[in-house]
Amino acid sequence: MSDMKDALLLGSEGIKKTILHGGSGDIPKFVTGVKVTFHFRTQLCDDERTVIDDSKAVGTPMEIVIGNMFKLDIWETLLSSMRIGEVAEFWCDTVHTGVYPLVSKSMRRIAEGKDPVDWHIHTCGMANMFAYHSLGYEDLDELMKEPKPLYFVLELLKVQQPREYDRETWALSDEERLKAVPVLHGQGNKLYKQGRYQEATQKYKEAIICIKNVQTKEKAWDVPWMKLEKMANTLTLNYCQCLLRMEEYYEVIEHTTDIINQHPGIVKAYYLRGKAHVEVWNEAEARQDFSRVLDLNPGMKKAVKKELAILNMRMEEKNKEDKLKYKGIQKPFSIKPGKEETSSSKTEKLWL
Repeated sequence: MSDMKDALLLGSEGIKKTILHGGSGDIPKFVTGVKVTFHFRTQLCDDERTVIDDSKAVGTPMEIVIGNMFKLDIWETLLSSMRIGEVAEFWCDTVHTGVYPLVSKSMRRIAEGKDPVDWHIHTCGMANMFAYHSLGYEDLDELMKEPKPLYFVLELLKVQQPREYDRETWALSDEERLKAVPVLHGQGNKLYKQGRYQEATQKYKEAIICIKNVQTKEKAWDVPWMKLEKMANTLTLNYCQCLLRMEEYYEVIEHTTDIINQHPGIVKAYYLRGKAHVEVWNEAEARQDFSRVLDLNPGMKKAVKKELAILNMRMEEKNKEDKLKYKGIQKPFSIKPGKEETSSSKTEKLWL
């Protein structure tokens, strides 16, 4: 068995493999376009073997397509040494694990339902989407500051050749992905105008996936990366417009805040976040966002005036409700969040 391990991982320094459970059959052919399904567990090399991530705990196996520049490309090397059903532990030195915190953050956000894409698709391309300053997870911040060797325990479940599965957007070539983006964008806009918001979000999601998969291959903040970032932000904000109509206000606040933190000059992000704050009665935050909209684009004065009128009306209703509560009288709101059609709908349509 040791000869096989040495031969398969020859030329890959900083990797040690231990087979925990033998697989069956020959080692599959891991050619470009092959879809690989597997479970993974990531652990620190401390005495407790602290678990960082575990796909079985999430309940969904991981899927990647070979040759699609998955951000953690070392996994392709590890998987290509395995048989179906095999469980193996790989010790990987820091040269292979430096990017892991970014990939882990992306996967965690999907598992928590915080990113606008599906789990198996997301992991292929969203790693850089919110990568700035803190990653939002203390253990990952520690790993970013001081990369460490890691253990990856992988269980190979399935290997499918390109002809054996449907080629979804995440399995396209970069050229095909970029051609798909304007088509998906247009389809999303059409569905939005028809009031089919849930369906529109799916189109915007697919387009974001295409862009982010390509973007992972570019150097962050370089011109090609920034062009893709601009496209992705436009689509994410369209996605947020749909969420507003679907009354998912807190999710809108989260996505727009992520964009603002990286790109503080995007007017639409402040405008949509302001509208979401209005809906959940965050008066100070809403006023602050609309003030920023006017700073960046004084031409938005009319639209902002309408939104502030809606905010005043909402706060008046809420104050009445609060007074009634203090008196021990329960009375339903006369206005429910998100149910009325605001006069700013025309403005929204112009943003698409």
